[in-house]
Amino acid sequence: MTGNAIYLGTPLRRLAGLLYRRSGLLLAILLGPPLIWFCVVYLGSLLALLWQGFYSFDDFSMSVLPKLTLANYGKIFDHANFDIVLRTLAMASSVTIAAAAISFPIAYYMARYASPQMKGFFYIGVMLPMWASYIVKAYSWTVILAKGGIFYWLLGKLHLATTMDALLTLPYIGGSTLSTSNLGRFLVFTYIWLPFMILPIQAALERVPPNLVQASMDLGARGAQTFRHVIWPLAFPGVVAGSIFTFSLTLGDYIIPSLVGPPGLFIGSFVYVQQGAVGNIPLAAAFTVVPIVLVTIYLAIAKRFGAFDAL
Repeated sequence: MTGNAIYLGTPLRRLAGLLYRRSGLLLAILLGPPLIWFCVVYLGSLLALLWQGFYSFDDFSMSVLPKLTLANYGKIFDHANFDIVLRTLAMASSVTIAAAAISFPIAYYMARYASPQMKGFFYIGVMLPMWASYIVKAYSWTVILAKGGIFYWLLGKLHLATTMDALLTLPYIGGSTLSTSNLGRFLVFTYIWLPFMILPIQAALERVPPNLVQASMDLGARGAQTFRHVIWPLAFPGVVAGSIFTFSLTLGDYIIPSLVGPPGLFIGSFVYVQQGAVGNIPLAAAFTVVPIVLVTIYLAIAKRFGAFDAL
């Protein structure tokens, strides 16, 4: 038994010694399979999708032709299609700003004033909606915001129903009801992505050294000055880190725009319609370049603000 164990253990020891002496070989063995999977499956499928954007589409036969053209990418700048891009970009930007404004006070209380028990309660409260199904939450909001739903009931109790009706008459905001308005779509987006903003800001505020805040107060700075010159600059990378999620997730979402809000396509729903209903895969593939470019630019800007260090 001992001889067999030594015999079997010798090749393993030699292999261990070889890997110890050649750390590059060990690194290649550990990272090789994941990198191959990433390059072949992820980047390969993405490049194949983008390449299909150069194919042609026959509107008469409803078929894709392997005839290379730039017409699909040129259609992005058509008035109707470019309006979809601007509509999506405006919604993603407004949701990001609103989520940051709502999340910062919550995250600040969690980081600075909440007791350990209260902080645990807030963590559960923030993360619990993330455990529920995305589809269930989206459909639930269609009922909440519908005429006769709980939101309208609450507005009636607060005597704000008339104010809401007046607000829904405004262009680019209103609609016949809250569930068919851009305002309702904005509320649903903000609710769905809010946890993705709270947690990075809370983590950034936790890393703010308390002695800096105390030193600012000792030097005679008022609370607003301390916040503006000490807390906000150190916590801003967390805000930018959270905005990466809220901006990119809103940019590519196609379910909420199809369930809540007025008629009008977003980038995600346009790609879904072109690929699923129409079958114009080349145009859908070309349109996927838009969120890729926008998110790439946004990530480059976020990196300059140190957002990746706050993730």
